[in-house]
Parts: sequence; structure tokens; C-alpha cells
Amino acid sequence: MSTLSKICIYITLIVLSIPALLPMAWMVSTSLKSDTQVFRTEGKEAPTVSLKSLIPQPVQWKNYPKALDAVPYRIYLRNTVFLCLVTVFGVVLSSAIVAYGFARMTFVGKPIFFIAMISTMAVPPQVTMVPIFALFKALGWYGTYLPLTVPAFFGAPFYIFLLTQFFQKLPDDMSEAARLDGAGDWRIFTRVVLPLSRPALATCAIFQFIGTWNDFLGPLIYLNDPNKYTVAYGLQQFMSRNGGQWTLLMAGATIFTLPIIVLFFFAQKTFIQGIATTGGKG
Repeated sequence: MSTLSKICIYITLIVLSIPALLPMAWMVSTSLKSDTQVFRTEGKEAPTVSLKSLIPQPVQWKNYPKALDAVPYRIYLRNTVFLCLVTVFGVVLSSAIVAYGFARMTFVGKPIFFIAMISTMAVPPQVTMVPIFALFKALGWYGTYLPLTVPAFFGAPFYIFLLTQFFQKLPDDMSEAARLDGAGDWRIFTRVVLPLSRPALATCAIFQFIGTWNDFLGPLIYLNDPNKYTVAYGLQQFMSRNGGQWTLLMAGATIFTLPIIVLFFFAQKTFIQGIATTGGKG
């Protein structure tokens, strides 16, 4: 590919990314303004929006400490990180075990079970929300983290599907060699398959981390103790109490978004590699 072609591609990508970046730029810009700058008007006209208006003058860095003091952000962050770590560990481990069975083992009715498992992805979560809530409340789990963590240890259909496709693409030579040496399925799974599947496992972990980090509905339904709130739920509570303080709200939203951006930049290569290698079997 010539240099000119690369330049044209980069320019096109930059132009196409502008609409996606504008809301984030407005969020960060608002978080660094004062209230008078956000609601500034010229005469009797409506507030003007321009490129110049996105630049805070002066920059109000104090909005971030104020946002952290307005809500117990450190408690919310601790709770969110705890849920992310537990659910990531549980869903990756359980999904990998199930996926290994579908990809590398033979048993009666395997295609039927696989199709049944995949079909559950088409069921809207709103359909099962009420019976699942009733089940967890009957078990006495309401108000605890158990409804948000225990299901992760029973696998997730989407991750099982991704890992199954990846495991099917792995060569059989190493597994057969380990089997000839007397290794069983569990040892082959832990010593051969898992080390070769790091990109796919990392992809599932990133998806689950982002999903748990952004989860609002789960904590809204099952948590009733403010000391157990997550960042997403806590931010909504802050908005309901301080809806007019847009500068503090945008500062809190920026803090909420920052860990996901940092995670993606650090895991970008592994994430893309995992997505690219979980296609159909070649």
C-alpha cells in the first residue's frame, strides 16, 4: 500500500470518528467549565454552540474534586471493581469449561444442546427478569451481591459460542500428544488449551468487565443499601439529586468513563486479536 493510500485512509477514519468523539468532547469540556459558561447566553437568544464554546475559559479543575465529594465515589468504585473482578473470573472460567466440552468432546445430543444454548441469546432479558427476581428473592439473596455474581459462574451463551469457535480452530496435535502421555481432558484443558487461548479469553474478559462496569439495571433491581451501590447506579442517584449541576455531573461521567478508555487502550491489541481469531473454523 502506497503512502498516499495510507494518508487517505487515515484522513477518512479521522473524519468518520468525529461524530462519535463530539459527545465525549462536549462532556469533558462541560466538566471543566463553570455554571455561567455552560448556561451562557447572548442577549435573549438561545445558548450558542460552536467550536470556540467547547473550550473552557478558564479551566475549572475544581469540578472533579467537587464531584468526588458530592457522592461516595470511592465506595462505589470499590464495589464496582469487586463485582467486575468476580464476574470476569466466574464467566470466563465457566464459559471456557463449557466451550471446551462443545469443541473437543463427543457426547450424545451435543448439536442439540449447542443449538439450545445458542437460542437462549435470542430471549430478551425483560422476559426472564421477573421470574429470576422472584427466584433470587425466594432464596433470600435480595439486597446482596449474590444475584449479580453467582450467575456468572454458570457460563454466558455469547462467550461460550466465541470460545467454542476458537477452540475448534486450535490444532489437535498438541492435545493428542498430551493424551498419549496419559493426560486427561482436564489436564489438556488447563495445560494445553487455555494457554493457547489467551486472546479469546482476554476478549471475553474485556466484554464482561465493560458490561459489569456499565450495568445499571442489575444494581437497581437487587441492591437497596447505598453502601453497596456501583458507580453506574451511584451516578444516576447523583443526577436525580443534583440534576441542575451539569458541570459536576459531567465531571462524574468523565471519571466513570475514564477506566474503560484506559482499559481499551492497554488491551486494544489483544482485544482485536481475540475478535479476529474467533471466526468460523478454517
